[in-house]
This record gives sequence, C-alpha cells and structure tokens, in this order.
Amino acid sequence: MIVKKAREGDDTGRLLGYLYGPGKRDEHVNPHMVASWDDPYVEDPARSPHMTIFDLALILDAPVYALLGKRPAEHVYHVAVRNAPEDRLLTDEEWARVAREMMHASGIAKHGDDQACRWVAIRHADDHIHIVATKARQDGRQPRLRQDIPKMHAAARKFEVEFGLRRLTDGDKTARKWPKTGEQEKATRRGLPEPVRETLQRKVREAAAASVSDDDFFTRLTASGVRLKQRVAPDGNVTGYSVAMPGDRDSGQHAVWFPGTRLAPDLSLPRIRERWQNPVSVPAVAPAEMWREAERRVRAAADQLGAGGLHQGAGDVAALGDLIVIAAVISPRMVRDQLKDAAYEFERASRVPGDRALEGQARGLYRESAQLLSQSAAAAGRSDAVAALGFLLALVTAIEASQRWHQAQEHRAQAEASGRAGRLLREAVEVTAGASAAREYRPRPKRTTTRPAGARRTPAVSGERPMAGVLQEAVPRHARAVLADPAWPALRARLAAVEKAGEDPIEVLAAVAARRELGSADSVAEVLTWRLYGWQRQRGATASATSKSPSPTSTGGTGRTGTPRKTGAPGPTRRPPGDEQRKGPRRAR
Repeated sequence: MIVKKAREGDDTGRLLGYLYGPGKRDEHVNPHMVASWDDPYVEDPARSPHMTIFDLALILDAPVYALLGKRPAEHVYHVAVRNAPEDRLLTDEEWARVAREMMHASGIAKHGDDQACRWVAIRHADDHIHIVATKARQDGRQPRLRQDIPKMHAAARKFEVEFGLRRLTDGDKTARKWPKTGEQEKATRRGLPEPVRETLQRKVREAAAASVSDDDFFTRLTASGVRLKQRVAPDGNVTGYSVAMPGDRDSGQHAVWFPGTRLAPDLSLPRIRERWQNPVSVPAVAPAEMWREAERRVRAAADQLGAGGLHQGAGDVAALGDLIVIAAVISPRMVRDQLKDAAYEFERASRVPGDRALEGQARGLYRESAQLLSQSAAAAGRSDAVAALGFLLALVTAIEASQRWHQAQEHRAQAEASGRAGRLLREAVEVTAGASAAREYRPRPKRTTTRPAGARRTPAVSGERPMAGVLQEAVPRHARAVLADPAWPALRARLAAVEKAGEDPIEVLAAVAARRELGSADSVAEVLTWRLYGWQRQRGATASATSKSPSPTSTGGTGRTGTPRKTGAPGPTRRPPGDEQRKGPRRAR
C-alpha cells in the first residue's frame, strides 16, 4: 500500500471536479465518496441530487474562511493511497477504514476529535483512493502536521498485514522506481503489456548483468532495441546514460528519456560499472556441461555468502541477483516464466542499504556462473528443463542462504523478497522434476486377464475412476494430508487430464512422486500438481516432436502451450507475491 502526498493547492473545487470527473482520458470509473469527516451526514455529489461538487467544496472550505489567524497560502491537503497491482480489490468499507486511519495518523483528523479538519475520500478506480482535506480546524485553529507522511506509511504497513496485501518497506532507499499513474495510463492507451519504465528496467538490468565492460554494456543495450544516449564529460569520458523506447513520446512529441538512476538505485552507470571492476574468467565448456559447471559454482558460493561481513554480503547478493537475471533470460522455455518472475522478485533482495564490497568469494563465484551462462546462451536456449534441474536446485539453496543472511541483518524487505523468489524457484524445480520423470518414464505392459464367460467390462471414460483411490494407491503415505489440502481439487483435475490423455494416473502419479522427496513440502498437493504440469508439458512436447505437428492441447487439456505464468496456475491455490500468511511452495508481477 503506497501513500503519496500530492502537491498542495488553493482550489478545492477544481481538485474535486477532477476527481469526480472522467479524468484526462476517461480513465476514471464510477467516481464516488467512500468516507468523510462527518459520516453519514455528508452527501455524495455522485449519488445525491441535493449535493453538487461546488456545494461540497464550499462546505470543506468553510473552516478556512473562519480561521482566527492568517490563512495558509495553499490550504488544500491531498493524499493518494494505492495498492500494488497484484493485491486483491478492497471494498468501499475497507477503503473507508483506510481513509479514516490515514487522517488520524497524519494529524488532520484524530479519532474522536469533533473539531478536526474536514476531509473526504473519493474512489474512482479499483486500486486507490484520493483523500482531500482543508488545513483548517473547525475550532478556528490550524492543524499540526508533523511527520504526517511517515506516520501514514506506518499505518499502511498495518493494513498490509491485516488485509493480506503485498508488504512494502520504506526508508532504506532500495525500493525500485514504480511507474507513475500517468505512465500506467499511457501504457493502457497504447495497448502495451506494461509501462515503458518497467520494460526499460528489465532490458537495462539484463544488459548490465551480462556485460563485462562499458562497450559491451552499451552494445547489448542497443541490440535489445532501446534508444541510447550517453552523457559525455568535457574530457571525453562517459559519465552517464539515458534510455528510451522507440515511439515513446510526450505531449510535445519529444522522446521520453530515462536516466539509469530513475530506473533503479543500482542502475546508475557507476553502480553498473562495479560489476566488472574485478574481472572474472571462466573456462570454455561444452554446452552439455554448462549447467553442471554453473551448479558447482553456485553450490560452493551458497556456503560463502556473507561470510566476510556486511559489505561483502551486500556484494554477494548483488551478484546473485545478476545470476538469476541471466538464468531467466536463457532458461528452458518450460520454466522461463517462473524464473523471470523470480528475478523480478529478487531485485529488491539484491540491493541493501549502504556500501558493498566487490571482492567476496561468493560474489566471484556468482559472477563466474553468470558469465558462463551468458557465454553459452545460444546453446542453453536449446536445452531442456531436465538438463537445468541440478542448477535450479542449487539456485534455490543460494536464495535460501541469502534470505537467512538478510534476516540476520534485519533487512525485512529484502528477506521477504528472497522468500518470494525462493517459492517461485521451488515451483520451477518441481515442474522440472515432473518433466524429468516423464522423459524417463516407461509404461508397464498392460496385463490381460481372463474374464468369466458373459462378463463384460464397461469402458472407462475420463474422470470415471475416483481420483481419491488413485491417490491412495500411488502415494498412500501422503494420501490423507493431500485430501485435506485446499490444493487437492487442482491435483484431482490434473490426474483426470492425465487419464484423459490415455495414461494410467496411478503409474504417472507414482512416477512423479518418486522423483524427489515430498516430506519437506509444506503442501504436497501443490508440489504434485506442479510436477504433473511438467509431466504433461514434456509428454506433449515429445508427442508433438514425434508427429511433427504442434498440438495446443497436448498439455492434458489445459490449452497452455508455453506460458504457464501468464494465463493462470496449475491450481487455484497460487498466491500473489508478498502473501506471507499461507505456506507452501507457491506466486508480479
């Protein structure tokens, strides 16, 4: 939940007219009041024929004209409170609670103070509200607004926990630069999947993670399709850079440029150059050995992460973040979406307050792994998920080590980001394990039995077999817990899809369950669902290669052909980033 204080003004009516209006480009939907200083006696101009926007502005401004002393030059107090895109939609009643608490925290209107300032909260979109107040108490005095924004941020953190929203942390200056409202609206108008700022952040980070020099970085940026502008000092040295997307222009038809520092704290040119300040060298390896060599280095680095102290640990997690970015770019298509989401989530974990050392042993090993994967990108792109399984398991270990280190340093936001990235990596591991089981699966020959004369077997149809019985026969040790798990319906649907595809669900479930241990899983049902998804993807790919014709339904009837994260999850139990209340492997955005 983000609290943003807008610039103060002196025209209450004009601001209310904008908030209740259609917006600059009809982006406002159903503008209405959710709370006010005098509920329920203040009528909403959007719903009452007896109240106009002009009337409401006069009522709000009345205490300003009654002030005993000098009036403030700008008496309009304006705050916007917004949820993250992946948060659930709050009701009007919940937003009303938020508005009252924000006014209490800010000092505008303390709870129980009937002489406080007047204010209204207006909602014209699903994900945010605007609170408008006038800085004049009804007893003729001006309010004391000391530390109003930090206090509202503290109130927002409490609502994030209570409402199950994405938990944010402010104050350490490591948060990513979020797109502004205008940037989001512009992306919607242009039909873009995300704001330009988000696209540029990702492209610059990918180029920086793989680069070994200034020239290499700028060459990769240009090759990625972005426009590049370098800032050159009088002595000829490059001191900075800006990037823009082709076709992205402002109202004056000028290109919209973003300096690296406006994209993220660690994307300024000096911070990017730190990546190759201590060069690393990696041996040339065959494509078949690439994942194994990277896995060996990552496992060794996990034991060394942060061993040299705070500054060394900061450098270690920064290098780990780059490695995850590279792995996401070249990862097998089957798990590419999970790894890209993990890289997005781990971005905050890769930045910690203060300086970072650049000579740590873990940092060197992570940089070597990143360069190894980057140099072998062409070959890796053709590899399958099975070849990368060991590396993904090592990456999970590395992220868990980073989470423990962040917890020890009391970096709450970074520890939570590591946890979200770890859950996404574990999901990718289980999908990969299912694919590996499918590749090595050899169905048992069907046994024929002699039936008594006159006996007829009723042909089985998809879904006829009770899947609870399949579960009991395939994994009897975990059957009771799985049946009580909220993820059981999703697993049952996967098993039915396996049977519909003509395979024995008992054999298949037993095969994926035996691939890796299940005892440490928080939700066995979710783990098995992910493994069955990997199984179906692998079997579908094999069938497609054999028949030389693509089959969009070869994944067991899901209709997904290669982007599992964009169209939904294997089951309804997936969680948005930041949900710390429910356990189990999990989901940005």
